[in-house]
Amino acid sequence: MMAYIQYFIFVLQAPLLLVGLLSGMALPAIADSAAQLEAVRVWRAPDHTRVVFDLSAPITHKVFSLPKPDRIVVDLHNDAGAINLRGVSWSEVDLQNSPIKKIRGAVKAGGGYRVVFDMRSKVQPKTFSLVANSQYSHRVVIDLYDPESKSKSESVVVKVADREQGQRDLIIAVDAGHGGEDPGALGPRRVLEKNVVLAIARETKKLFDARQGYRAVLVRDGDYYVGLSKRQAIARQHRADLFISIHADAFTDKRVSGSSVYTLSKNGASSTSARFLADSENKADRIGGVDLSDKDDLLTSVLLDMSMQATRDSSKRVAQHILGGLGGLVKLHKKNVEHAGFAVLKSPDIPSVLIETGFISNAKEAKRLASRSHQRNLSRAIVNGVVDYYAKYATEGTWVYWQKNKPTKSTDYAKRKSSTYKIQRGDTLSEVAMKNSVSLAELRRYNKLKNDKIRIGQVIKIPPRT
Repeated sequence: MMAYIQYFIFVLQAPLLLVGLLSGMALPAIADSAAQLEAVRVWRAPDHTRVVFDLSAPITHKVFSLPKPDRIVVDLHNDAGAINLRGVSWSEVDLQNSPIKKIRGAVKAGGGYRVVFDMRSKVQPKTFSLVANSQYSHRVVIDLYDPESKSKSESVVVKVADREQGQRDLIIAVDAGHGGEDPGALGPRRVLEKNVVLAIARETKKLFDARQGYRAVLVRDGDYYVGLSKRQAIARQHRADLFISIHADAFTDKRVSGSSVYTLSKNGASSTSARFLADSENKADRIGGVDLSDKDDLLTSVLLDMSMQATRDSSKRVAQHILGGLGGLVKLHKKNVEHAGFAVLKSPDIPSVLIETGFISNAKEAKRLASRSHQRNLSRAIVNGVVDYYAKYATEGTWVYWQKNKPTKSTDYAKRKSSTYKIQRGDTLSEVAMKNSVSLAELRRYNKLKNDKIRIGQVIKIPPRT
């Protein structure tokens, strides 16, 4: 849940200006050395509240807590001069859905500016600075973490799909890319990637949850940013069998369109466009706001590359099935699975794929991506591909594996009769498969179909269930 906060402007000048502010006097011109606060934004995430100060120049800051009553204090300093406030009304800040009761500020004696958050509840602050990038100027980020409760720290309980048989669900982690501070790519008419992919992710979860033997979890379920490494950590917390990251990126050539599926590459990108997209996605932490000052990139890379071969192999197989599902419903940008160094896919133990649902930089495709019907089509294609994959490579111990491998008598099977379905206007073969709880690949084989083309009035045979 995001609380978008009205933009405020204030200027770093001389302490004497505080008198002018309090009395409503006209303020002198801005000094050349002044650093200006260009915007204040507040974002609410499931476990913390983020407050962001956008600045025209870097400044130093310090954060500490005070008890009885609970307060968070942020001291801002400008080495080029003292700090003053101009035209700020903290009382107008909308703090709904946040633990902050009130924000107030004043110029400190001897220079600098102090901002105080009066809290409704105790929080744990963490703060860091971010240098200017292609999307934002210099920033000071204050994350106010909620106190951990027992329910949050306990292991996630895996839902049982069939209690009589005691077989667990396949858990699919669905990751909507970007979010919050990081809007992702911007399409015509201000179509934002972060909004499009969240809608597709939610629809994908709904379709997975409707199928017996499957359960989906959303990595983010609102407009807030989740760091790239934390996305995989959330999937691991839920004991996910598969991680799917959903995107709708932009490309330099606005004519480019179509869906693509990617896996992690150990030895470079499979194409120029794959390398371009990976570089673009990997900048997300610096745009979305993650403190990278204590990360050893070389050590992290070495650890992530250990024991990943089996995971890479599974990722490639499931990616091929998802690509097949997409190819049955939407236009493909690449007919083969691509690969590149996507940071969000670097999990040593969870098969992971990244889906570019389309190019939001293409005007026609941006319009489609923003439509609910196209989003549902994309979600159905993704789910169909995953179901097809697990029909062949079901994880042992799951309901899907048990259903596929449970012992049956051949005589019982012979007595079972196949059913039929007459194609109606608007039907697709993948939808027919989903409605009848069979895989798309199985439906093709049973009807000896070379592709997914069907016609109104055509009678499709539904395979008997084993």
